[in-house]
Amino acid sequence: MKLVPWDPFGDVNSVAGQMLPSRMLSRWSQLLSDDNTATFQWSPTTDISETDTEYLIRAELPAVRKEDVTVTVDGGVITIEGERKQAKEDQSETFHRMESFHGTFTRRFALPENVDVGRITCLDKDGVLTIHMPKTEASKQQKPIQIKVQ
Repeated sequence: MKLVPWDPFGDVNSVAGQMLPSRMLSRWSQLLSDDNTATFQWSPTTDISETDTEYLIRAELPAVRKEDVTVTVDGGVITIEGERKQAKEDQSETFHRMESFHGTFTRRFALPENVDVGRITCLDKDGVLTIHMPKTEASKQQKPIQIKVQ
């Protein structure tokens, strides 16, 4: 008879794998792990919105210095890269649990065709990086036109 180790979260991970994106599942398993040697590729959460004059990307980057963030545009893709550095441990402090993620991250987003790439600006305030992507003038004047089907 072969012994099989019991995995108490096996069924949960199986069901979660069918219901949740793999990215969320990897975070789920990381939070359940008591192994401090496990590594996790974290990425900041982002909100993308639009006004009449611009597109906005807001990336939550708490504890990330603006010097550790790079934003580039190449080939119609905007890339946000950076690193959240682990704080140096204080020898007088004993951690019982650490849930803060650290390390490098990369987020990429395809840009709409009507973005004026030369006027993109970034602002880092209160742990949120806001990227302003102005629309080109031609895009503001365009209105939907109905074309008759013949």
